[in-house]
Amino acid sequence: MEEFSLLTERQTNGAVEKARRAFTAWRTVPVAERAAAVKRLADHLRTEKRHYAELMTREMGKPIKDALAEVDKCAWLSEYYALNAERFLQPEHIKTEAKKSYVLFQPLGVVLAIMPWNFPFWQAFRFGVPAVAAGNTVLLKHASNVPATAIALETAFRAAGFPEGVFTTLLIDVKQALRLIDEDLVDAVSLTGSNRAGEEVGAHAGRKIKKLVLELGGSDPFVVLDDADVELAGRTAAKARMINAGQSCIAAKRFIVMESVAEEFTKHFLAQLRELKIGDPMDETTDIGPMARKDIFDGLNKQLSDARAKGAEIVQVGQGPGKGLFFAPCAVLRPLPNMKVLTEEVFGPIAPIIVVKTDDEAVDAANDTEYGLGAAVWSRNIERAEGVAARIEAGAIAINDMVKSDPRLPFGGVKKSGVGRELSHYGLKEFVNIKTVVVKE
Repeated sequence: MEEFSLLTERQTNGAVEKARRAFTAWRTVPVAERAAAVKRLADHLRTEKRHYAELMTREMGKPIKDALAEVDKCAWLSEYYALNAERFLQPEHIKTEAKKSYVLFQPLGVVLAIMPWNFPFWQAFRFGVPAVAAGNTVLLKHASNVPATAIALETAFRAAGFPEGVFTTLLIDVKQALRLIDEDLVDAVSLTGSNRAGEEVGAHAGRKIKKLVLELGGSDPFVVLDDADVELAGRTAAKARMINAGQSCIAAKRFIVMESVAEEFTKHFLAQLRELKIGDPMDETTDIGPMARKDIFDGLNKQLSDARAKGAEIVQVGQGPGKGLFFAPCAVLRPLPNMKVLTEEVFGPIAPIIVVKTDDEAVDAANDTEYGLGAAVWSRNIERAEGVAARIEAGAIAINDMVKSDPRLPFGGVKKSGVGRELSHYGLKEFVNIKTVVVKE
């Protein structure tokens, strides 16, 4: 077992100062050269894919096939920004009464990123790559249970030729991270994490009037209308719920199904669950690994016990190999609005199935949450599905599919699911100064 030590205050301050010095040089590097470094990063990830994937699996229990896919996705994202950053950052000319009017997109400075453990590479990359491509420098405070992965992230950027100080991992605790937000040398903050963390980080950033992006929790509805392809919806729903053993902000978490197809949907949903293998995450055939931490495992048991005590029917499918934090997937039938599986974010393989009769009831159930990250709507009538989707309060909607992040499309939520956007040109421009220039005769 490897041991890691937190940085001292002096070491942390030195890293921040180095990031500030690096920014003064990095911001002047032509965008094309910054993009070339990002392309080298993509190439490096593909070369070292197995190494990075095994590191993630060992630290947080992600099945190795999912970890390999995560590194591939990071390479795809890097390639996307390598190809498009220069175009995204071109000055935008706007016709006015002046001789010239245009908008520049200039980097903000040093950006502190506070990232979670569930997608330890992807979360850091989807923020970090566009940030450095735009000319910022990055300080990463990663989750405490993935220290080796956190260090490997900085190693990857350095291996791709990024100058020292452009992307720096800080092994620090929450208290140290909050102190950094108050530092004048840090210009902006990005957090992916819990709502409680978002409130605390947001309060610190707000006091210092610093740019902030928050990607927080979700309780995504998966709506199945009565004219859907029910078999495909049921099988896709099981996959959408079991993303990363259910430990995903955009995993489907509440299944809202019309009464006339509810029985058939549940049959196909459970059939798909039974096909999933629970076990050793280093086994290439494993679909569901252990929960990443004991507190998550214990929390799931409390949520399930609450549902059982309040009268829900629990249908549990499969079992783990015995020892370890393996949580068998289950459906919760006839859930009540006051059950924790509906009132709280469920970060694991528990699937409450809510039965409704009309489109209006489906929309009301979908919006009956403080969250608004993603949602899915299933119907063979696309116009009907789009009408329902337009009424659901969420940052991303998938019609006849599961919600997935894509480098080409903006990602983020509304309500208590966050502030701002990541990915696409919208994500790139979150951490730039959008500067207006007007030239008169």
